[in-house]
Amino acid sequence: MQVDYIIVGFGLAGMAMAKVLEDYGHSFIVLEDSSQVSSRVAAGVFNPVILKRFTPVWNADEQLQNLFPFYQDLEKRLGNNYLTYFDTYKVFKNVEDQNNWFMACDNPLLEKYLNPKISKEPKKGVISYEGFGQVKGTGRVLIKKVLDDYIVYLKKKGLFLNISMNHEELKLDGAGVNYRDIDAKKIVFAEGFGLKKNPFFSYLPLTGTKGEMLYIEAPGLKLTSQLKSTLFLLPMKNNKYWVGATFNWTDKTVKATEKGRKELLEKLDTMIDVPYKVISQFGGIRPTVKDRRPLVGVHPEYKNAIVFNGMGTRGVMIAPTIANQLYQHLENKQPLPKEIDIQRFN
Repeated sequence: MQVDYIIVGFGLAGMAMAKVLEDYGHSFIVLEDSSQVSSRVAAGVFNPVILKRFTPVWNADEQLQNLFPFYQDLEKRLGNNYLTYFDTYKVFKNVEDQNNWFMACDNPLLEKYLNPKISKEPKKGVISYEGFGQVKGTGRVLIKKVLDDYIVYLKKKGLFLNISMNHEELKLDGAGVNYRDIDAKKIVFAEGFGLKKNPFFSYLPLTGTKGEMLYIEAPGLKLTSQLKSTLFLLPMKNNKYWVGATFNWTDKTVKATEKGRKELLEKLDTMIDVPYKVISQFGGIRPTVKDRRPLVGVHPEYKNAIVFNGMGTRGVMIAPTIANQLYQHLENKQPLPKEIDIQRFN
């Protein structure tokens, strides 16, 4: 088989790269062994505001401008709906939270997303403390659904293989890339936390942060918007809610733990005061980087080997923009933004 690109991994990064290559008419093959699950267990929420610190998300405006046409185009291509829209409400624990909110509302980068009027209207089942702040322009991408649909679409075209990458079998030289019976011009590694086992890019400072989440049923809650306090509480269908998430920098397994469950339940009990039932608990390893910026670029020695990783907790927002920037760099020699280029670690 002869293609322009091999893509290794099919989470948000791999999917975004596949779409961009398809958009520009390049041939490719995806290799995916489902060993990394962080994209599939992510809530997929897009939010331009970091509510823990009341600061703007890095490049939020550009990312949102690219996010909507990217997923809307996939909706047309795959024949399904993946975008949902809702407001997010920040729970104010004290007057200091309110004061920080008012200061954030005066920030030119945030004012269009934040409602300066504090809501005091009670929300059934929610412990309100000092009211709520409304964040506009938020929503969710149904990540698992779009990944599954895209895989079916690619398999029908013969562009997706459920196989693992054995890096020792990979041959790189100035002429191109060979892996078993596949010849390509370039290979893009979009392996998530699996990058730690990649001999070409394992030198990069991908730390990985474990997150655990709960899926609960709470008939007494009637939320139609996302709630953010010490956790996020995301309404689904039929009185079900997604609750998350923990941050664990030492455990590198995806196994759900009793420690994680206890932390989530203790925090949840400070947010709601109605009965609920835990339906399931799950976890994943976020591909995080010490400077909180993606890892993108060409290997310093093997110029046909490319990395697309480090999307962290906001991959659903970041991936469409970064995929296009990487494509323009590879095909049209446009420089990558310095803050994402892996040259910063060479």
